[in-house]
Amino acid sequence: MRVHLQVDGDPAKVSDSAREIVELGADGLFTFEGPHDVFFPLVVAARETDLQLMTNVAIAGPRSAVHLAHAAYDLQVYSEGRFRLGLGTQIRPHIEKRYGSTWGRPAARIAETVYAVKAVFDAWEGKAPLNFRGEFTTHTLMPPNFNPGPNPYGPPPVLLGALGPVMTRTAAQVADEVLVMPFNSARHFTNRTLPAVTEGLQRSGRPSDDLGLIVAAMVAVGRTDEDLAAAIDGVATLIAFYGSTPAYLPVLEEEAWAELQPRLNALSKTGGYAEMRALITPEMVRTIGVAGTPEECVAEIGRRFGDRAREICCYFPAYTPRPEDVADLVTALQRL
Repeated sequence: MRVHLQVDGDPAKVSDSAREIVELGADGLFTFEGPHDVFFPLVVAARETDLQLMTNVAIAGPRSAVHLAHAAYDLQVYSEGRFRLGLGTQIRPHIEKRYGSTWGRPAARIAETVYAVKAVFDAWEGKAPLNFRGEFTTHTLMPPNFNPGPNPYGPPPVLLGALGPVMTRTAAQVADEVLVMPFNSARHFTNRTLPAVTEGLQRSGRPSDDLGLIVAAMVAVGRTDEDLAAAIDGVATLIAFYGSTPAYLPVLEEEAWAELQPRLNALSKTGGYAEMRALITPEMVRTIGVAGTPEECVAEIGRRFGDRAREICCYFPAYTPRPEDVADLVTALQRL
């Protein structure tokens, strides 16, 4: 199993962070669209490392397909063919209130974005004139002075992040690879994610081996009681944050914890973050996340995903694990 770790997007830290990921033995690194830009850190990482690079994820809705295509094409050149464009949708309040953009039919919109980005790639590769006419966007103009020409490393793959059945089905239907979101569980992955992937492949007419599946996990790793307690607290904090969002209700439903979601949601609206964290039990951390020593975490990841995924993105939220523990985790995962 190939292992990807999140690079620190802070401009003052990204170089050191990328080099540390190399030292930990990871196969790749990824960015998350949080407090920093999702593309710029990968420009630095492309020069600092020879690792695989991806956005996990860039929010597609507020961006033009042409903007996405330019960023992806240039990063493919900077990295000498090591870049993958991972896209995601975000939720309505962020799209409308943070990005100031338009919300509606997210699966249909992002599917069209994938098709539009690939149409732009085809125009630049000289395969067809740009003549994309969709329901939400139109791209029909690409004069020579705006056309970078064929990419020496080929156009990068386009990935989609997904959790719910509609988005997962859409991702399997239109994307090159599916990024399975980290708020998940073994039961949800088996009962809801995989059937949706199968349905998406059937709709596209593609065989299953034509689609990559990249899983993700919130990992609480530590060898001492003190380290593991801090790790579990960090993962529990993120689970509480994600769980407050209605979009993540299906995972809680699958584990018979559906009543937790409205409680978390209500507390999030009043700033009750400590109370939210208190609602997340160690059992929830071990069910939605992964917790234990490096060996225990790898055993659980193997049980949950090992026969269906060849790549994993590991998150260590709100805590800093010991480098030696992460290195042991990476090495053991690569043996799966």
